[in-house]
Formats: sequence, C-alpha cells, structure tokens
Amino acid sequence: MDVSFLLVHSPSVGPSTWTPVAETLRARGHTAVVPRLTDVTAGPPPYWPRVVSEVAASAPRGPLAVVAHSNAGLFVPLIAQALAGQVAACLFVDAALPPRSGVCQAVEPEHLAFLRSLADDAGVLPRWTDWWPEDDVAALLPDPVVRQVVVAEQARLPLAYYQEEIPVPARWDHLRSGYLWFADAYATLAHEAGERGWPVARIPGEHLHQLVAPEEVADWLLASAA
Repeated sequence: MDVSFLLVHSPSVGPSTWTPVAETLRARGHTAVVPRLTDVTAGPPPYWPRVVSEVAASAPRGPLAVVAHSNAGLFVPLIAQALAGQVAACLFVDAALPPRSGVCQAVEPEHLAFLRSLADDAGVLPRWTDWWPEDDVAALLPDPVVRQVVVAEQARLPLAYYQEEIPVPARWDHLRSGYLWFADAYATLAHEAGERGWPVARIPGEHLHQLVAPEEVADWLLASAA
C-alpha cells in the first residue's frame, strides 16, 4: 500500500519545521504534504475547526499517514475523523497526546499562568521562539539560516488559542498509531503512548530535531506507516 504523508506542524510555529522531512520523503519517491497553519487564528474563535479544515483540504487522495508535531498532536483525532476512510496511521513526533475521548486544551492548565504573563493588553502572545532565551532557541535551531526562516514565519497567537477546548472524538485511537520522541520533556508522553500499546521510538535531540535529523525521522515514518 502506497501511503502519502500529511505532515502537520504546530500552529505555534510554521510549515518549514517539516520541510526537510517532506523533501527527504519526496526524494525517496513518496508523497508528502505540509499544510500551512499560520493563519488559523485569523478571525474569532473557535480555532480548531480551521486547523482541521486546512489540513483536510490539503490532503492528497488515497491512504494517508497523519504525522503531527508538538501541540498539533491534539488535532489528530479530529483530522482522522474528517478524513475517515483514508487514514492508515496516526504518527506523533515529540507531540502532545490526545485523550481517548472528551476534550483537551493546547497547553496544560498549569502553564496558562506563564502564557498570561507573556500576553499583551490585547491578549496576543509573542512569537513562540520569543518565549525562550536566545541560547535555548539557538540550541533548538542550530543552523542560523534555518532559524531565520522558522522564526520569521511564526504567527503571534492569541492566548485564547491555548485556552479553548478541543473536542476528541471517541474511539479515534483504534487506528494504527506510533510515537517518536526527541526531548526529555516528552518522556512521560512517550511512556503513556507505550502503555496504550503503541510502538515507541526515540531519536535523542531537542524539540525541533526533525530539522536536524530529517533522514532518521523519515526512516521512522516509513517504517511506522508500512
């Protein structure tokens, strides 16, 4: 079965965070699409329907592996629902893990105080890379040219994006799933994925390690979607 890859970036960053992996997959003869989600918070909430609509509209025909990074993981159940009948695998890469059903938010409640401290008077946050010290961003994005592209394309998201409830359709995780983690901060989520019976693998690195090791990440995606 020839599976196409739908590489979903977190709305906190931009599509270039998946570009090297997409190019690697295409060079190996596979279809790889990266929907652009940098405008999903334009206009009033709710925002999640625009994420799902944009991803679904970008999907090629035929069997799909939906691949999510970071908080894009929380939209996977809704994306799978929107593309019912096409999704062969749901693959999470250093990603937030949705519950089996119910609702979730784009950030843990205990982190909301930190985000409120960053928001301006209009309730708009700085770009994601501006949340962190410069040295931390350089460690995430060691190539200065890549860093310039990733930083420039980020949207400034409203605080409301992180506060809204995202519905989780029941039984979404009957689909084949897998979890790849990079950073120590995702160890707990990787363990939870393993407890769900998913195959779990690690490539040690920082949170945007798919930009540093696209060949290794592509290897895992191809093996997991096969």
